[in-house]
Amino acid sequence: MEVVSLKLEKHMLDEIDRKLVVYRYATRTEFMRDAIREKLSDLDKEKLLSNLKKLYGFSKKNTTDKELHIARQKAFEELDKELK
Repeated sequence: MEVVSLKLEKHMLDEIDRKLVVYRYATRTEFMRDAIREKLSDLDKEKLLSNLKKLYGFSKKNTTDKELHIARQKAFEELDKELK
């Protein structure tokens, strides 16, 4: 593993220390790694949702309710596959 140095304002560090106890993190490092993993995952989800909107969300033709239902179903299936 690589070592990363990080400077934080005191109030932010105090807040992290409070969360360590509440959410039962053993160390600040464990908390930070988890926060970074979550952020990376969120960014991937945002990109995926953006791509799905492009594929299924913007149609210039008049779309029936049935077609919209099918498109939504396909989008959610792809999203479910990607997130599992």
